[in-house]
Amino acid sequence: MRFHVPQFIEVEPKIFGPLTFKQFIYLIGGGALVFIAWTFLPRILAYIVVIPLAGFAVALAFYKVNGQPFINVLNNAIDYSSGAKLYIWKRVKKEKKEIQIPGAKQEGMINLPKLTESRLKDLAWSLEIKKEIRGK
Repeated sequence: MRFHVPQFIEVEPKIFGPLTFKQFIYLIGGGALVFIAWTFLPRILAYIVVIPLAGFAVALAFYKVNGQPFINVLNNAIDYSSGAKLYIWKRVKKEKKEIQIPGAKQEGMINLPKLTESRLKDLAWSLEIKKEIRGK
């Protein structure tokens, strides 16, 4: 017996006409807040409050950012701004230590090229590549 595999499980069903349940709730909640602001605030102040409030409700219901619903984007923004930041790629400067040999004269020393840690890694990598090429 073959089993029925559900398809389009990421698509929410349309409950109220062309709207999903979440979209309907966002629009009803936004409409209720707009109605309350319109009835209790003076007209000039009501326009200032109602227009952004209605836009926010419509954005919650319909706007998507890179395929993500606007409510998820807001949730991620709040989590990021309120959470602790971990800087993984923050560069830490290493202190260079100079070793002084007691009794050695600085004037008679031969100047050797300075090898940094990254330069040593580059040299080791190039030697490995040369070994692999010769081995083939």
